Amino acid sequence: MNLAPILEKKQIHVCVPCRIDFGGTLDISTFYLPLADLKPATLNLALDMRTHVYLSPGEQGRIKISSKGFDTIDRSRDDKGWDGPMGLMFAIFQYFNAHGVHLHIESESPVRSALGGSSCAAVAIIAAVYTALEKQINPEHIAWLAHYLEGAVAGVLCGIQDQTAAAFGGVNLWEWRFGQKGPEFLRCPVFDSHEKIEKLNHHLLVAYCGIPHESSDVNSRWVNDFRSGRAYDAFEQITRLTRQFTRALGAFSFEEAAQLMNRETAIRCEITPDVLDNTGIKLWESAKAKGCGARFTGAGGGGCLWAIGEETDIDKLKTQWQEILDPIEGAMVLDTAIDPKGICVH
Repeated sequence: MNLAPILEKKQIHVCVPCRIDFGGTLDISTFYLPLADLKPATLNLALDMRTHVYLSPGEQGRIKISSKGFDTIDRSRDDKGWDGPMGLMFAIFQYFNAHGVHLHIESESPVRSALGGSSCAAVAIIAAVYTALEKQINPEHIAWLAHYLEGAVAGVLCGIQDQTAAAFGGVNLWEWRFGQKGPEFLRCPVFDSHEKIEKLNHHLLVAYCGIPHESSDVNSRWVNDFRSGRAYDAFEQITRLTRQFTRALGAFSFEEAAQLMNRETAIRCEITPDVLDNTGIKLWESAKAKGCGARFTGAGGGGCLWAIGEETDIDKLKTQWQEILDPIEGAMVLDTAIDPKGICVH
């Protein structure tokens, strides 16, 4: 399908939020199917550092993709292969048999920051194509389609929490399960008002360590250790801790939430010590010293950490985290807040 004639009449702009999380990895079928009796779930909090995608008319038969920090790629619709950093994006256009398009991606979050950036882009691109075709925007459908396309391109098992956070926004506990026709999720919003979400913002802190993460290595070790049985008990504990943390968060019991978060981080570090780099360890230790909890986002190994605690403790921790990060190029405490909205079409 040549999108150029459509995009000449209306250029498309769609944006979605990124996320921080607790209980990640449980959204991979290797984990949530064997642990089904425990009702495995992942908590994520969407952040207002959005990924924006723009569709404008391109040359018929070609797909052009540009994104800050990456070389612009212009290729024929007939070119084969999904290798490279833009492989997922080309796969999406191939799924729709779409061409005659110039895709431009702008992300407000740091590159490879473990905040779900590539999955965000996939969700936004799919929503943008549906918008161009004047099709209904169904967040659940888009999340699953983005999930399966990413797994197909990566050639490994992938989770779906990044896509659900991008599609729906807000603060949600996602229960992963197998339904009558296939895998499904149950969305459980943690808060019933925007006022409570605004209040929660004063108890959160997110920092970028300045070192891009590579999730595939850590994730593969978690999968292998779980399959072998070495980490089975650990992920049973993580499953229980995720629900306990969510209850504490929903009740604004930040001291309890901090303790639960630190327990989960300690378990992850025992399985994979390098899930926190040296900077991450310093940030975690300083959080504990201030009575806060901290953990990595996504699969860790660089990228971001986030913290939870009482407002006065978070304020003190923010100063200390910034002092730790100041000497590191690119590292910073991020100016961000929870985003209650998911897919937005402009």
